[in-house]
Amino acid sequence: MSDPLHSLLAAPPDLPVVTGLGALDEAVRGRGVAVVHAPPGTGKTTLVPPAVAVAVEGRVVVTQPSRIAARAAARRLAHLLGEPVGETVGYAVRGDRKSSRRTRVEVVTTGLLLRRIQHDPELAGVGAVVLDEVHERHLDADLTLALLVDVRANLRDDLVLVAMSATVEAERTAALLASAEKEPAPVVDIPGALHPVQSVWSPAPPGVRRTDDRGINPAFHDHVAATVRRALAEHDGDVLVFVPGVAEVDAAMRRLHDVDADVHPLHGRLPGAEQDRALSEGPRRRVVVSTAVAESSLTVPGVRVVVDAGFSREPRTDHRRGLSSLVTVAVSKAAAEQRAGRAGRLGPGAVLRCWSKEEHARLADHPEPEIATADLTAFALEVACWGNDDVRDLALLDPPPEHALATARQTLIELGATTDDGRATARGRVMAGVPVDPRLARALIDGSPLVGARRAAEVVAMLGEDVRAPGGDLVAALRSLRSAHRSGPWREQVKRLEAIAKEHANEATGARSLTDDVAVGLVVALAHPDRIARKRRGGSAYLMTGGTGAAFDPRDPSPLAGLEWLAVADANRRSGEREARIRSAAPLTEDLALEAAGSSWTEVDDVTWADGRVRARRRTLLGAIELSSVPVKDPPADAVTAAIREALETEGIDLLTWSESATTLRARLDFLHRAIGAPWPDVSDDALTETLESWLGPQLARVRSAQDLRRIDVTSALRAVLPWPEASRLDELAPERVEVPSGSSVRIDYAQEQPVLAVRLQEVFGWTTTPTLADGRVPVLLHLLSPARRPAAVTADLDSFWDNGYPGVRADLRGRYPKHAWPDDPRSAPATRRTKPTRDQR
Repeated sequence: MSDPLHSLLAAPPDLPVVTGLGALDEAVRGRGVAVVHAPPGTGKTTLVPPAVAVAVEGRVVVTQPSRIAARAAARRLAHLLGEPVGETVGYAVRGDRKSSRRTRVEVVTTGLLLRRIQHDPELAGVGAVVLDEVHERHLDADLTLALLVDVRANLRDDLVLVAMSATVEAERTAALLASAEKEPAPVVDIPGALHPVQSVWSPAPPGVRRTDDRGINPAFHDHVAATVRRALAEHDGDVLVFVPGVAEVDAAMRRLHDVDADVHPLHGRLPGAEQDRALSEGPRRRVVVSTAVAESSLTVPGVRVVVDAGFSREPRTDHRRGLSSLVTVAVSKAAAEQRAGRAGRLGPGAVLRCWSKEEHARLADHPEPEIATADLTAFALEVACWGNDDVRDLALLDPPPEHALATARQTLIELGATTDDGRATARGRVMAGVPVDPRLARALIDGSPLVGARRAAEVVAMLGEDVRAPGGDLVAALRSLRSAHRSGPWREQVKRLEAIAKEHANEATGARSLTDDVAVGLVVALAHPDRIARKRRGGSAYLMTGGTGAAFDPRDPSPLAGLEWLAVADANRRSGEREARIRSAAPLTEDLALEAAGSSWTEVDDVTWADGRVRARRRTLLGAIELSSVPVKDPPADAVTAAIREALETEGIDLLTWSESATTLRARLDFLHRAIGAPWPDVSDDALTETLESWLGPQLARVRSAQDLRRIDVTSALRAVLPWPEASRLDELAPERVEVPSGSSVRIDYAQEQPVLAVRLQEVFGWTTTPTLADGRVPVLLHLLSPARRPAAVTADLDSFWDNGYPGVRADLRGRYPKHAWPDDPRSAPATRRTKPTRDQR
């Protein structure tokens, strides 16, 4: 009996990839690694796995990014072999597997292969792994590639590894595969052979916005539907419509119900039978409305026209606030080209893009890799289970952001999934085996004993999908799921999760008698204890335990609005908004909130400065939410000091009473600090605030109000910072007053940049030079005044002034003040405070 795989390769279908199979065989047999660089539609998913299978011993495992793509790829190859799926070619996806001992090529989802690698790092019985669509840069694909490189380098040097990419990422991938080689992996380039695709720009009518703050604008949905009708009228062949998510698929389906064609949805939440209908040609013309699952790896037969709404749904995480969600963003140029290519596989086609050529020029060249934007908690748990101490040792195309990775690791510690040093606990390994996010795994494991395994599984399965709850009400969404079709991905997932929950259930604990309302809320709270929310007093907004404010969209009334406690499953915060927008939640009670987030319960003595006094209260908190508060009579002195420090930092050092003597002393010290430096202290606002304890000392502990603060003797406190023994020279270096030749004692103003001595001109007759301060470092700036104490001259060089400035000043003042002395030689003239000059002064 002939080998069906050899027979297929002996007479392969007419696909462009055939030209590269010889080079691929040489690379696999000679190096054991290869990168296949081929555009979509070249047949790489169909013919590369058989080509690898005939070159190696053992099973060939092929990855696909989605369950739909995995099943479709297996069916396509099995059809070419003339066999049913499960013979030579099989598949395995979450909850569904068709393979046998005779299976030589098994197509799996990337996530499923990741689980197998963690369970059996040596991949017993596997001769080769073919990673498809690595250019899409999904997080689990990046990690799976890295772990396989590690396996090849340390456990299985005979494991053949082939990566397939549709973009220039092929060169970077080849370099990664060379980590255990002397040179990069061979790259097999397959030229594209797509038929020409006409680009038709179909921007929305003037005044129609593509999106608003709630997502895609309904008017733009109308425009997409109108563009589909135009495609049906102006072009031949089936139409493939790209929209970002399930809700948008439903919106398009409603608007296209009356077109003269069969309209099918296509997304990952559909039952397998409905997915198969979308992927099978029918007797009539078809319109397939799909999410990104049909973007590259999945072939939709019969398509000659693509309508692209121009959006993608990508993960985004606000690590500071602990908020993560899928967001709708503009498609990248690379993704738009891949989508357009779906119209050119059978013959010349057309793509109708629902945006303008000018808008296209502003699109990003490539989508961001998930590792740069997604929540990394699941990634960090996988790395911990792998036993890798440093993620930098893994062969990743891009390193994870450090802050995002640190946040993820802290979350795992709080979930009990890892130890403080990053090693996976037994609980963490159980959580990693649950096919959901680690937070949801925690909710399933801990929630099952409280609400029952079945109900916990239902809620977790619901939270694991991108569910749009009407009015944000998750309880209503759960009831809708229960009453819908009796089969489908959600029910299949519920069965799997229920079995896991029962396997790990604590039999000593019995489920409580809780209504669906609070049972859903409890499971949500166990998954997201940082999103437990309590209604703020006097308003409609909420405060979450994580410290973020949240509110429902006032334009979309929710039956949950106004409830005292909520468990928030999904919330996002848009740029420029103070509060997060609650997208889905369930009711909760305070008791259940405490049970779900008990580790965040704290009791703190909170000492603050408010309304002009120190206020001390003992607060009981659940995260950022205050549960109760009572006064504290004698707060600790250090807490009082900290509160006053914060008040002074916020409201300024002027909260203290600055007497004239305190202000003068501070100015003199400031001058010496600037003129001499150490050891004379810095007495600026910032410095005094920073060193409160050292100069205000025990006086702070007695402060309870603004009045107490004003009673502090600031002058005495400042003297505490004087340096000794240098302090004994304070009056010498920076005297408060200077005696002038007239006998007057005149105050020096140290508040200026240069100390100022403001004195009447006649009182300094007899001085030949300007007095100096700080051991002669700084001359005093003389403000020489008229008899009426008005400025007459300013100088820091008195000797020069007598020669050059005084004659003019004398001439001016002599006329205005004739009764005063204005001698020709001020250096030798006696100084005077008198109005009339003596006989000698004349």
